[in-house]
Amino acid sequence: MPQTPRLKDDTQIALGMAAPALIGLFLFVLLPFALAVVLSFTNLRLGSPLPTQFLGLEQYRRIWLDPSFRHALLNNSLFAIVVVPVQTALALGLALLLNRPLRGMALFRTLFFMPVVFPMALVAVIWTIIYAPGANGMMNAFLGFVSFGGWTAKDFLNDPVWALPAIMLLSMWQGVGFQMVIILAGLQAIPTSLYEAAAIDGSNQWNQFRYITLPQLRNTLIFVMLVTTILCFRLFDQVQIMTQGGPNDATTTVMYEAVKASFEQQKMAKGAAMTVVFFLVVLAITVLQRVLVKEEKAIE
Repeated sequence: MPQTPRLKDDTQIALGMAAPALIGLFLFVLLPFALAVVLSFTNLRLGSPLPTQFLGLEQYRRIWLDPSFRHALLNNSLFAIVVVPVQTALALGLALLLNRPLRGMALFRTLFFMPVVFPMALVAVIWTIIYAPGANGMMNAFLGFVSFGGWTAKDFLNDPVWALPAIMLLSMWQGVGFQMVIILAGLQAIPTSLYEAAAIDGSNQWNQFRYITLPQLRNTLIFVMLVTTILCFRLFDQVQIMTQGGPNDATTTVMYEAVKASFEQQKMAKGAAMTVVFFLVVLAITVLQRVLVKEEKAIE
């Protein structure tokens, strides 16, 4: 069926308005990724007098045999498994607390969101001071106080057991406000008539939360968890500033290994292969989440 002149004009206007975003997506996302894929099949190394050669999948075999890269994948996975559910639960709890018509609530919302505005470099430096070793360090002093002196002072960032959990805590503190704002917007979009009808039927607060709030927030929570998962696999700034991947690769990540290979070791092809693997992992997780969501929706 041929398009009417008005529909054709609307299509042209829509394409014109979307053109800047599409051009930016091509120039800054699709094109760099395509170049990374091409480089990953070579042996390109900055400063090397040897000519660039085509190696096929050799770079992928090398990074898979690299114990630091495998440890980085494990750290990223562990980071996401812990941070995504815990941070989402904290954000949901804060959103429920702040979704009340009380005086001064806007101030509390601003305070909880404020860490999101701070640059991660600044946050990482501040938390490095908080994690200072010895009994006089702020975190050690606090834990010693709440445990009535039973806590033994730790060197958090130089301890293989505590380094990654320390970065997890920092990341959740800095990012929970972002999730809270999104969930809070979802809460405010739920019709109050649903709660009024439930209250008339004698439903208590827990049943209202279980059968009204959570189902109505389903899409919001899925979006929040998806974005947080992607951010977890992009973990870099905290590691670069606080631990440099140590101790003993306890906090190294895929992005940190890719940057180190590309700019410290000048192995651009190796770094490109790592970024391609990173993209495929995140894409697989995203597709898996979407498939699970569709299956769950079909069951309902």
